[in-house]
Amino acid sequence: MPSISAMSTPSRRTLLAAATATAAAPFLTGITARDAYAAARKDNFASNTALYADPSVVEGTDYARRHRRHAMFDDSRTERSGFARSVILAPHGGGIETGTSELCLAIAGYHPKDLAPKPPQGPVHDYWMFEGIRKKDNGELHVTSTHCDDHVARSLCAGSLNALSLHGCKPEQAQLPSGTPAVLVGGLNATLRSYLIAEFKAVGIRAQDATGIADLAGTDPDNIANRTMLGKGAQLEITTPLRESMFPDNSADGRKENQKQIFWDFVDAARAALQRLEAGQKIL
Repeated sequence: MPSISAMSTPSRRTLLAAATATAAAPFLTGITARDAYAAARKDNFASNTALYADPSVVEGTDYARRHRRHAMFDDSRTERSGFARSVILAPHGGGIETGTSELCLAIAGYHPKDLAPKPPQGPVHDYWMFEGIRKKDNGELHVTSTHCDDHVARSLCAGSLNALSLHGCKPEQAQLPSGTPAVLVGGLNATLRSYLIAEFKAVGIRAQDATGIADLAGTDPDNIANRTMLGKGAQLEITTPLRESMFPDNSADGRKENQKQIFWDFVDAARAALQRLEAGQKIL
């Protein structure tokens, strides 16, 4: 496992330059005609922008967007103030990949039921999610992560050192036997991947590196999880059996109201991995 001390400590100028370059890039950078066509064969929409522009898909009826950006400032000439270092993402929340909205909120530091801070003392992270809120056919609203061009999602990632993105998959997609509860950990941040795998295993959750599985690797630079200041993040692909095991009632209201202990074990493990990562990140 890479040590925290082995991590680079970029200067403020370097980080700001990276953020500016990322934010200034066109929102559809990397989506060529061929890429859009390839996505269209799987998804109904080539990007979030395309989905939002479709008059047959209505915000508040078909889908919802939620986010929180924490207000932080530094007015002192003698003391340094911190800033939100990590953002939690659920690009396919609600009924698209069930359970990822609730996990996104909880890992960010908010209880899914009432958004009360949990734990009360923090820390809390920025978050963004796109949710399917139809009674059925929410899968039609899926936009692949490399084509996620929601302006808020892009700006939150561009202003953060780290991103953790939550997704759902079937065991078969993860090359696992049917019925296997597991989390596949991908993304370009190898240090965060190793911390996540270690923390999940410590609480008895099966976890493995996903970078060798093409569909789940999350290593494309255009993946929303990798559009951070550092150009790298982590992606969690959680199998259906594991997500279903987290809730006594796997309905929209049920997931919000009640969670099993394995849900909170998963949340605590993810938060512990982020805390380890952030502890080694110094802004000069």
